[in-house]
Amino acid sequence: MARTDNDSWEITESVGATALGVAAARAAETDSEDPLISDPFARVFLHAAGEGMWSWFAAPNLPAQIAEAEPDLKPRMQGMVDYMAARTAFFDAFFLDAVRGGAHQVVILAAGLDSRAWRLPWPDGTTVYELDQPRVLEWKLSTLRENGAEPTCNLVHVPVDLRHDWPAALRQAGFDASARSVWSAEGLLPFLPAAAQELLFERVHSLGIPGSRIAVEAPGADFLDEGARAKQRETMQRVRDLMAKLEPQRDIPDVQDLWYFEEREDVGDWFRRHGWDVAVTPAEELMAGYDRRPPQGIDDAAPRTLFVAAERN
Repeated sequence: MARTDNDSWEITESVGATALGVAAARAAETDSEDPLISDPFARVFLHAAGEGMWSWFAAPNLPAQIAEAEPDLKPRMQGMVDYMAARTAFFDAFFLDAVRGGAHQVVILAAGLDSRAWRLPWPDGTTVYELDQPRVLEWKLSTLRENGAEPTCNLVHVPVDLRHDWPAALRQAGFDASARSVWSAEGLLPFLPAAAQELLFERVHSLGIPGSRIAVEAPGADFLDEGARAKQRETMQRVRDLMAKLEPQRDIPDVQDLWYFEEREDVGDWFRRHGWDVAVTPAEELMAGYDRRPPQGIDDAAPRTLFVAAERN
């Protein structure tokens, strides 16, 4: 499904389906023998959504025909589970450190199926604002309520497209621009055009007073490498062709069709230029710090992204 201006989606479609894929990786990590993170709601989302391409990440075994035809697929999938576990742990720790330091407003941009408002031990007085498409937030909230889940913070949903005037919607929902805040942009930037990314950061900068913080998962240096993209697309196409024979009812979209491959300013440089203190950690280094490493001998088993943590002076 190609992207268009002002496109929207159900949770099982387009960008929404990628959120289920991430939830499946969190479910697989949570169910592992030595989990780095615990997300008891990830499996809840998968059960509510039903079968789809996301199911593979949460399944213990691949179909034998696919495992034989694509022997690299299983370690690739484990590499993605390990990556998502490290990514989740990074943002978890970032948020808790910030709120314990006095930032009582949390803003999760493109919240998707993020369940931190329900699973993290937030200090009293913390308000979490979740911003995303209305249908995504509605589905998440109804699913969790049906399963008896209660947020561990003051949760405020802000149903808005991040390409629209979300700062106005955020203020209207109660956000106080005169108080410190902590923000996240996780799994978001490739889904935004370069101009929208620039505008997003400008808006965060305008709302985040000194002492505010942000954590960003940013594209790495190879994001625009056409050779790397072609190799990944070729691998995914082989898997899709195999699945079409085994389970024709199950669709696997190519995530590259949902991304905007455009030149954009390095995220760390942007925030430094605007007066923020910045620390950047490459994904491989972050994973190693959590004792999670990409499988050997497979070049693109885990994304070569950058994890940016910044605090405004």
